[in-house]
Amino acid sequence: MRHGSLPGARGRIRPLTLLGDPVLHAGCEEVTEFGPELAALVEDLFATMYAARGVGLAANQVGDPRRVFVYDCPDDEDVRHVGHVVNPRLVETGGMVLRGPEGCLSLPGLEAGTERHDEAVVEGVTLDGDPVRVRGTGFFARCLQHECDHLDGLLYVDRVTGWRRRRVLRQAARAPWSR
Repeated sequence: MRHGSLPGARGRIRPLTLLGDPVLHAGCEEVTEFGPELAALVEDLFATMYAARGVGLAANQVGDPRRVFVYDCPDDEDVRHVGHVVNPRLVETGGMVLRGPEGCLSLPGLEAGTERHDEAVVEGVTLDGDPVRVRGTGFFARCLQHECDHLDGLLYVDRVTGWRRRRVLRQAARAPWSR
């Protein structure tokens, strides 16, 4: 991605993988090759995320098993954060644990109260292999944790328990996109 260009402007919109697809429950592979193919994936992730009106998207949500995610997400002070992380690791969480509504592009139209820390730090690298550290608070911290979960083979419904879990899984089974 060139400096000053709109993320995703050169990308193509890919089909989203939906709840039930095994790729969503498999841990993703470390990226070892950096170059045009990885840059194209990041562009496609941005294009797909924007088309679906999301705030974050992990590579396995478009069927690609590499550890990469993109985000364009506000924090609780409405500060916009835009970027990508290759080989991300959630290295720190803190603050209060809050239950808030959480949705996912792989479960379109559904959400459930999910507990997340309101502070999170993710470390990884950029498309060029340069180290990057992303710190988020509030809603942006929720986004960072959510995307890291995806790359570890977890969905937010895996973190929801009791009646909330039963309700969202019932809704998913009845959804028009359900398999």
